[in-house]
Amino acid sequence: MCEHCGCQDRKKEIELERHILSHNEEIAARNREHFRKKGIKVLNLISAPGSGKTSLLEATIDALKDKIPLAVIEGDPETERDAERIRKKGVPVVQVTTGGACHLDALQVHRAFHQLEGNHFKLLFIENVGNLLCPSAFDLGEDLRVVLVSVPEGSDKPAKYPAAFFKAQVFLITKIDLLPYFDFDLEETRELALKINPQIKILPISSKTGEGLEEWLKLIEGLVSA
Repeated sequence: MCEHCGCQDRKKEIELERHILSHNEEIAARNREHFRKKGIKVLNLISAPGSGKTSLLEATIDALKDKIPLAVIEGDPETERDAERIRKKGVPVVQVTTGGACHLDALQVHRAFHQLEGNHFKLLFIENVGNLLCPSAFDLGEDLRVVLVSVPEGSDKPAKYPAAFFKAQVFLITKIDLLPYFDFDLEETRELALKINPQIKILPISSKTGEGLEEWLKLIEGLVSA
């Protein structure tokens, strides 16, 4: 190891990270093929804590559960609180408690999925651990990656966390019912996100009032029917 900069240790860290990600990608590919064979569409929801992922799931379940059989995998460092909220909606759910880890990985999703296999469903939501950084690096085998940013968080999040937006297909701007109370620039957020990913679909939405929910539901129904 170089006594001045620790470059040898850094090299080992990079090699370990490459190994972890490579192994995860192999499992994610198997997950994706397994989901495809079973005819299940999978959405991976990524956001910072408090962006409204669980509230969005509750509103989505209320709208779709009589049309599309669905299930949920919940990821959190501790507790089953979010899973309990989803369970009350009457859909199958498995909680993955990471014990402090900042993301879900493909193996955890693989194991959780097998706990759900006794249930009939065609749509699977994965609510990732609240974090805009770590989850963006880990493919879970999903069909659609959805990144959420809520109005109280500020409109500069795409610039601060570009990887989360570069790898996503959908960007939900949540809690838009709070726009009158926060200095959030919708146009700035759109421009920043599209600069990073020109193909990303942007939907402003409020789970509380239902504004924008119809377009979100159409997107999901189109995915499942495809």
